Amino acid sequence: MKLSISRFDNERDSREWDALCRAAPMATFLHTRAFLSYHGDRFEDASRVLRDERGLMIAVLPAARQPGQSDTVCTHPGASFGGLVHAGDLLGEDLIKALAMICMDYRGSGFSSLRYKLTPHIYHRWPADDDRYALWRLGAGATQYRCDLSSAIDLAARGTPNSRRRRALRNAQTAALTIHDDTTKLESFWHVLAANLAERHDAKPVHSLQEIQLLAGRFPDEIALLTAQVSGNIEAGVLLFLSARVCHAQYIACSAAGRAVNALDALFEQGIHKAHQLGCRYFDFGISNEDEGRHLNTGLYQFKSEFGGGGVAHAFYDLPLDAKLAESCDAILKN
Repeated sequence: MKLSISRFDNERDSREWDALCRAAPMATFLHTRAFLSYHGDRFEDASRVLRDERGLMIAVLPAARQPGQSDTVCTHPGASFGGLVHAGDLLGEDLIKALAMICMDYRGSGFSSLRYKLTPHIYHRWPADDDRYALWRLGAGATQYRCDLSSAIDLAARGTPNSRRRRALRNAQTAALTIHDDTTKLESFWHVLAANLAERHDAKPVHSLQEIQLLAGRFPDEIALLTAQVSGNIEAGVLLFLSARVCHAQYIACSAAGRAVNALDALFEQGIHKAHQLGCRYFDFGISNEDEGRHLNTGLYQFKSEFGGGGVAHAFYDLPLDAKLAESCDAILKN
């Protein structure tokens, strides 16, 4: 397959890019320009577009310069995961050549390193790990610099929730709480989330309320909010990011009043039920890591796993764009 490469052009490429993402087995809405553009000028875009000899867009790589590291390009610092997106027909040796072409283009643009964030396999609509293999083939130069651990339930083979979770769910079901599935309650939920993160982690939400409201407006079918109301007040909530295969808990928060009635147990069961209804294969509770994967919050990970899930690794690779890699890429592209 003969390919050409170019830098992403917003006016020329955006519509075709998002159409490709809708067809790609490894893409979610996080890969789309409609999502990435909400960052505005926060990142210096370094995305690449691959076209065939007919001029048709074959693959895209969402990417930007790594903040604080001007010589490093990352796929993508503004998304949880990312990598080469194609419609499922860029396979094996063709994908290796495509990634080699991208690496040479970045090297020629002055970058010295490519950080590649693999999309976890549970998000693939069908197997699409060719890029993982390609990273190894490019001179065996890629090294894993980070690994996060998420807990996810396989909805086709869910493990049995442990006795603590079953007891907590019974308590929640008898409590005077009501559950709502409604993104118009984002502002009330955000107060709970911000207070929760400040109290427990001395942190703030990655997204501002205005940003998440903007995204919810852009992606009404991909973003959902489940909240639990106790005595007329929202005391817990789970913000869900939805894709073809996965219902992912992006934000989880609960107040002291919500914890007293095990509100999160009721919300997660509702979320798992929603995932079933939507035809998802997995319910992903999200990672339980800090310090770029080097620390696992054991208590949080255990809590998530008690619902009947298992571990899913999120792998991050660093590929030095050095002379050795250039030699390897040259050999690959000449074959």
